[in-house]
Amino acid sequence: MSGARKATTLPASATGTNGKVKPGDSDSDDTPLNNHIASSSKARAKLKGVPKRKVKAGDPDNALKSEDKKRKVDVDNDVDSQPVKKSAPRKGKKDSGSETEIVKGVAKKKGKVKKDESEVNGLTKAKAEDAKEKGARKGKGKEKEEKEKEDEIDEVYKWWGQDPDQTVVGDGTQKWSTLEHNGVIFPPPYPPLPSHVKMKYNGKPIDLPPESEEVAGFYGAMLETDHAKDATFNKNFFDDWSKVLKKHPPRDGVVIKEFERCDFRPMFEYFEEEKAKKKALTASEKKELKKQKDDMEAKYVTCFLDGRKEKVGNFRVEPPGLFRGRGEHPKKGALKLRVYPEDITINIGADARIPVPNIPGKWREVIHDNTVTWLATWTENINGSHKYVFLAAGSSLKGQSDMSKFEKARELKKHVERIRADYRADLKNKVTQLRMRATAMYFIDVLALRAGNEKGEDEADTVGCCSLRCEHVTLEPPNFVVFDFLGKDSIRYYNKVTVDEQVFKNIKIFKRDKRDSDGLFDRVNPGYLNKHLQSYMKGLSAKVFRTYNASITFQSQLDDGTPENGTLQEKLNHYNHANRMVAILCNHQRAAPKTHDQSMAKMKEKLRGFKYDRMKLCHALFATDSRYKKQKKYAEEESDLDDDAVAEHEELCKAREIERTEKRFAKENEKLVEEGKAEQDEDVLRSRVSAVEDDFARLKKERGTSKAALKRDKPPERLIESIDRLDEKIKAFKLQMVDREAGKEVALGTSKINYLDPRITAAWCKKHDVPIEKIFSKTLLTKFPWAMEVEPDWKF
Repeated sequence: MSGARKATTLPASATGTNGKVKPGDSDSDDTPLNNHIASSSKARAKLKGVPKRKVKAGDPDNALKSEDKKRKVDVDNDVDSQPVKKSAPRKGKKDSGSETEIVKGVAKKKGKVKKDESEVNGLTKAKAEDAKEKGARKGKGKEKEEKEKEDEIDEVYKWWGQDPDQTVVGDGTQKWSTLEHNGVIFPPPYPPLPSHVKMKYNGKPIDLPPESEEVAGFYGAMLETDHAKDATFNKNFFDDWSKVLKKHPPRDGVVIKEFERCDFRPMFEYFEEEKAKKKALTASEKKELKKQKDDMEAKYVTCFLDGRKEKVGNFRVEPPGLFRGRGEHPKKGALKLRVYPEDITINIGADARIPVPNIPGKWREVIHDNTVTWLATWTENINGSHKYVFLAAGSSLKGQSDMSKFEKARELKKHVERIRADYRADLKNKVTQLRMRATAMYFIDVLALRAGNEKGEDEADTVGCCSLRCEHVTLEPPNFVVFDFLGKDSIRYYNKVTVDEQVFKNIKIFKRDKRDSDGLFDRVNPGYLNKHLQSYMKGLSAKVFRTYNASITFQSQLDDGTPENGTLQEKLNHYNHANRMVAILCNHQRAAPKTHDQSMAKMKEKLRGFKYDRMKLCHALFATDSRYKKQKKYAEEESDLDDDAVAEHEELCKAREIERTEKRFAKENEKLVEEGKAEQDEDVLRSRVSAVEDDFARLKKERGTSKAALKRDKPPERLIESIDRLDEKIKAFKLQMVDREAGKEVALGTSKINYLDPRITAAWCKKHDVPIEKIFSKTLLTKFPWAMEVEPDWKF
């Protein structure tokens, strides 16, 4: 096995379960949960202190990462245990909690299951009907909202059904004939703080003019973050703020010279109070604010491209603030200046109406270039980089560009063996430059390293293959190479790999008589490397190699062992395992989320809830027919459900149910006020809370008795059905927990968005009856509509 696929051929245990569950295996359902959890760090050394990724304004792919990142897996999502036929994309269902909802108040499930649950719970019929009616109203509201949204959007333009020669985007070619849009939307002007909120210097309040106060507020808002503890961040902020203070000094004549004497806490506390107020707004108030914002932005959301309505991506100009950078960026903390119309160049059709900025000012320039796909551009002041406004990820132009990228990677399959044969032959070439090129190609192919570019002194010290220094590569006989450097976005790359004997010898030769700070491949650069690659295939570059290796590895991992007759969760675990292997290959690492432990604790509590509900159903079964007490399947108690655990669980659920009851009561009163009716009396709330307390008092009496009260007799068959459903749910939920733990230090979204051909996923989902919305977010489904029509047997 050649190329990057070999680098990811590891046992499943090295990165967590791959979805296969066999009797007797360490992945079997009877194995303790701790034995399931295997970190992906076994495939690569653990990375500590890896900084979080930040999103660049103006970059549509990064904006998409940010949006995908927000779509976190909800620990309360229901886990289906049986495969479902793929249909049109639909929103996932939310699980109200446990299978039987014994201690969680009003049942929210449909049909027979809900009826069974209410009998075990001792819930009133009125409560169940109230929940059903409320759910129906909510469902109708959602349907109406979705219908309105559908009516607003034109029919999808299926560009991928046209002649490929007309859809592939290439440099210098005409991209559009007509283009109309409304420009960009600028952030609102700075609103000065209330007169009583002032930062302090030497313990005394300072009267700052708005220009200086705004910059001080940027820092004050970040006072409790890690950034405010960073020396470089603080120095850069104070240097830039001092320049602003020279132009706009304090009104009271105070001269601010020392950062250590500044106290930004009053600002921080004010901002926290404002956050709390915003969070405390009622649902209707939040809805009204969102409506106002949507109405204001409505005209910027879409444009007309060749007469078709298309969505615009990042149409908002980034507000001023402090540059956070990625990793150890030397400019972090520097002041990002406010952008004005005079800074922005607009690209629009020659016959289109020129948009008017939403703030005073005139555009820097208006051009009509139909060979580019951006609508607006400007240069930011920190790194001098260009920011662009493009169409949204799901637009025809972006879709054509994506499809072209993956087709180019697929085309590489025809040439890759010849390229590999050539660079392996050149590993022994007597010309040092050719030998270096071959060795660099080996690492780009096998390890999927980025090519790397030279960095200036004012940029983060990140490197790729061609810019590796001797200090980044260590040799360990007989044939191990250890890489340790900061890659893109200052993400640490640490990897100990076995290499060919000739590659080991070459690295030893390249390092000879060099200092640690000298370049390892000092006679090779990305331009030289890519020019060589283009001799094999038009448009071929090291980046195409990376995309190819990611997708071909992913296809191979999916084909290798997808459980044909497995449950949906087993198949999803196998998919995520394959995705993780690619993420590890491409170094898409991340620091474990700060909320990971809290999230896992919630999942463990939910699992305990499932087990508790199963126990109560078993007790109800014994009350119906005592013969089932002798059957091991029902009589065996859960090991982690002793009396203390049961008491703790019931008390926790009681508190949650009372809180839900109070919130429901408040919302009902809020709605009554909106309708001009009188609010409900507090006695109504007390009565409802009392009913909840009575239910839990009954459950308390049942502790340790192996009893569960039923309102009416039920046949054992109905109870057994409910128990079996819970068994499936518990099994699936355990797999979900394993998957969550295994992926805590791996970012799966980056490869899904940029490196994995989406047709691989679409075909796999069709072939294995997996709903694609279980894997692709709504954002990705919108980004890759062209990939959804492939056949189940399609291969990369």
